[in-house]
Amino acid sequence: MTRRLLAALAVVALALSACGRDSEGAGPEQGDAVASGKASGEITVWAMGTEGEKLSVLADDFMKENPDAKVSVTPVPWDGAHNKLAAAIAGQATPDVSMLGTTWVGEFAKTGALDVTPPDFVRKEDFFPGAWETGLVDGTSYSVPWYVETRLLYVNKAVAEKAGISSSPRTWNELFQAAKDMQAKGGAKWGIYLQPGQTGAWQTVMPLVWQNGGDIHDGQNFTLDSPEAVQALEYYKSFYDSGLSTRDRLREGETEPKIISGEIGAFVSGPWHIGLLNELGGKGKFDLWPMPSGSGDFTSFIGGSNMAVFRNSKNRDAAWKFVSYLMQPDVQVKWYGTVSDLPSVQAAWDDESLAGDPQLKVFGDQLDKAKAPPAIPTWEQIAAAVDTELEKLAKGTETADAAAKAMQSQATSIGTGG
Repeated sequence: MTRRLLAALAVVALALSACGRDSEGAGPEQGDAVASGKASGEITVWAMGTEGEKLSVLADDFMKENPDAKVSVTPVPWDGAHNKLAAAIAGQATPDVSMLGTTWVGEFAKTGALDVTPPDFVRKEDFFPGAWETGLVDGTSYSVPWYVETRLLYVNKAVAEKAGISSSPRTWNELFQAAKDMQAKGGAKWGIYLQPGQTGAWQTVMPLVWQNGGDIHDGQNFTLDSPEAVQALEYYKSFYDSGLSTRDRLREGETEPKIISGEIGAFVSGPWHIGLLNELGGKGKFDLWPMPSGSGDFTSFIGGSNMAVFRNSKNRDAAWKFVSYLMQPDVQVKWYGTVSDLPSVQAAWDDESLAGDPQLKVFGDQLDKAKAPPAIPTWEQIAAAVDTELEKLAKGTETADAAAKAMQSQATSIGTGG
């Protein structure tokens, strides 16, 4: 992002925050009510990737139910979406509604550009708790979870059976032993593959901190060097030190054939890998294990995307009606059937298309124990710093204690942007 754009964003943030945000310490904001009746007028929507290309399917259904409304969807490539939204906020040229990456919510909410979710129109009780929290900033809801994903362990069935593993491990010690057995007895070159640092590795490692009863931020300060965090980093490092996971990051497209062939016993990923593995001939060759626990709970990372309405929307009520429509259980089920995005609304999981699939059920169960990073404007910068330290840890050039102290120092220096 250019300096000029950053400066413009800062000016807009001050202007918007002065006319919409509660003063510090005043508590969570409450969104304005939405008028009853059908939606009307134009609703402009930005959506990314495949979702942007396919959203017209749901928009068409919405317009049939609301004949006086027109939903105009603009597909936006993921790689340029963040900067496009930042520029739109700086220029006060936002759409009515936009899809947001969950880790962007804190950053864009702090500019004052996002409308507060109407509490009487969208109910937090309908969503997985971890998903709902992705839209909260200082206790105020600025976006609604649209679809979700979480992470599980994908395991080569034949390797696990040969290793004598009859059930999924429930603790860290059991997972470590399972990885050892899959390598020593099951024939895998690597008992498990854990991403050795670099972009996105925090999504695998931060859940270890949560599983051990630790956290990233306690509401006041970062806690990346807590005893629980150091122990989690030591556990992560132990897989490399024991030769159970390669220290080299696998390139895109390498993991799938290696898990199917049994070269890798297990790896961590999200629901999209079900289809990828099946397409490569892996159907029936892999199992899904939930995350284990350390001294805490069997927590996993929760991601996905949210829908937000902008404060300067020219058609606010209709915009929220469209967002609310996307969260109806039957609409969420149809969306899953269209693009395989997992529903954020818990009731949608009662549908046979999801409840009747044993692999999806494991994901649904894990979502009850899934968590997101804190919704702070600077999280992307902090995550990059964490990823760098994780690479040093995996390569064996840094101790867990040193890595934790470096993460804490960098996160504290970057701050929360509040």
